[in-house]
Amino acid sequence: MAGIAAVVLGAGVGELTAAAFAPSSSPVTVVGGALIDVAPGWAKETAIRLFGAADKMALVVGIVIVLLAIAAGIGILESWTPSIGAVLCGALGVAGIVAAVTRADAGGLAWAPSAVAGGLAAFTIGPLVRRAGGAMAAHGARTAATRPTDDRPVRDRPAEPSRRRFFAWTAATALVGVAAAAGGALLQTGTRAAGAARAALRLPTPAAPAAPIPAAAALHIPGLAPLITPNGQFYRVDTALLVPQVDPGSWSLRIHGMVDHPLTLTWTELLALPLEESYTTLACVSNEVGGSLIGTAKWLGYPIRHLLAQARPRAGADMVLSRSVDGFTASTPLEVLTDDRHAILAVGMNDAPLPMVHGFPVRMVVPGLYGYVSATKWVVDLEVTRFDRATAYWTTQGWAPRGPIKLESRIDVPRTGTVHAGESVIAGVAWQQHTGVAKVEVSVDGGPWVAAQLAPAISADTWVQWHLPWYADHGDHVIRCRATSASGEVQTSRQASPVPDGASGWPETTVHVA
Repeated sequence: MAGIAAVVLGAGVGELTAAAFAPSSSPVTVVGGALIDVAPGWAKETAIRLFGAADKMALVVGIVIVLLAIAAGIGILESWTPSIGAVLCGALGVAGIVAAVTRADAGGLAWAPSAVAGGLAAFTIGPLVRRAGGAMAAHGARTAATRPTDDRPVRDRPAEPSRRRFFAWTAATALVGVAAAAGGALLQTGTRAAGAARAALRLPTPAAPAAPIPAAAALHIPGLAPLITPNGQFYRVDTALLVPQVDPGSWSLRIHGMVDHPLTLTWTELLALPLEESYTTLACVSNEVGGSLIGTAKWLGYPIRHLLAQARPRAGADMVLSRSVDGFTASTPLEVLTDDRHAILAVGMNDAPLPMVHGFPVRMVVPGLYGYVSATKWVVDLEVTRFDRATAYWTTQGWAPRGPIKLESRIDVPRTGTVHAGESVIAGVAWQQHTGVAKVEVSVDGGPWVAAQLAPAISADTWVQWHLPWYADHGDHVIRCRATSASGEVQTSRQASPVPDGASGWPETTVHVA
């Protein structure tokens, strides 16, 4: 208990220190970020598969649990060997300092929160453990004194032990730590300039508005994913344990590398450019067959090809290495950023400024590629280079350096479970961004493939909804679907996991008709 209380106090005050002086360097965040960076690819993929968008919360909870277990062990070691607990607490602080100062977005005070956390825990643990030892000794003496064989007068027996005082000190210490951590969270919420800037931002009128959505593009079938994904429901997969807080007033984008004319673009300059609207479906490479790590939004931004044309890439360049403010990198084929697709620097999402978790103030949106090689959030740097000269974050983890979207489909209705017999419907979505979908077919119980009715697509860069009327007979049924692209490719039945370049196979659902 003494060890846990000391470490909770240190960690809580460390979080408060971070909120006040180094918001991106909270001890839990920097340690969690370091764990994300050093974790092997299979571990990250497992976390995404198990927890989905809650993978970061699961990591934080895991860090806290492990930290509490370590703290308990430190307390026990301190009771055996005085001062060893202080040394170990100091070592935890040093580990946090190293993790903080080696981050790409480390500031001048990045070391301070972990130094405060480790130092305060080291200072506190000795006195608390000594109080624990005194309380236990007094309790033991009193227990011996009250045995039936103890014939001493009651006035000569040991006094009431200090256990209550120890519990009070320990609880107070831990509560101060918890209160400090809560105060840090409130302080960050109230003082982040980026959040205030976003709240006050009014997006400029697009110079090129998006074409109207076809009237019949949305089927409005209960259970079918909405054609346009609301911002709050849009999937989030990234490596940022703490969402970067980038003040747009200080944001800039540097374009350099194998170019004749390097340039730097500021926030004011970006908003002054003729911005364009476009609908694009984004998908995560970790998405399993039939998974939900995909969404469609209306984006507002400026075509990257125009900026690259100004920079004038040199002959031989074939890749753009984009970099986030927190050090994340993605490798995007140069030809994809210079053709006629809507590859943009996005500032808006569904008629609102980008949400903080989706890259405010600026992110990349590139149709036709998985996000891990294109959709860099909080982007601040574009380096024109070559695939044989540079590697990106996920490439070093064993993923393919180029990530073209695979032809996929999904069954949304009916879901696995029980449905009622009679007239029903099978419905879902299909996609292959920047190519488009020409047909979706459905097979029930291994029977013949039947063409579903395809809704009009917004564009080749978005998914398309489909449905098929179905009379549901009593019993268990297995439903599969497959898509055919506008180029004539048929979705493969070959089952493949997401690693290294995206999952494949026919989606399948089993239902019981009652």
